Amino acid sequence: MNITYKTNKEDVNWQEVSEVLKRLGLSNHPAWEQEIIFKNSYAVVFAYDDERIVGVARALSDGVCQAAIYNVALDDEYQGHGIGRTLIETLLEQVKGQNVILYTHPRTVHLYEKFGFRRSKTAMCMFQGSEEKLEWMSEQGFLLPKDFRFADEYGRKDMQYQAPERGE
Repeated sequence: MNITYKTNKEDVNWQEVSEVLKRLGLSNHPAWEQEIIFKNSYAVVFAYDDERIVGVARALSDGVCQAAIYNVALDDEYQGHGIGRTLIETLLEQVKGQNVILYTHPRTVHLYEKFGFRRSKTAMCMFQGSEEKLEWMSEQGFLLPKDFRFADEYGRKDMQYQAPERGE
């Protein structure tokens, strides 16, 4: 393995980016859409084995205080060699000093905890897609059941929506 990392968006083989993300089940967007997605991202990192892209990661950010990490992907045969760790560390360095949120697969939560990420009780998401896709996401553990509440939230007034009173 001859692994190198690149943090700019010039001369990227977007077809390889698309293929890495498809192989790992993270995205089905074609190469031309991946180019738009990554070029519109604040921070990127690509892992190369010689000239071939084997890993990718990106972050959105306001450049000051808030960032969000997406699309961290590394081909299976390269996992376990510290390459994924370098992808994440390189991306985090680009958003240093900012609050960072992360959307990940339930099976990789433990990995990100090693970097200091913590689960958030109040994170919310809204996904576009078919009912079948949303059902799959629920079955995989990405989404909690609709109207789910944690045990310590029951009975708390601040956890219940109350319509504002209307003055007459």
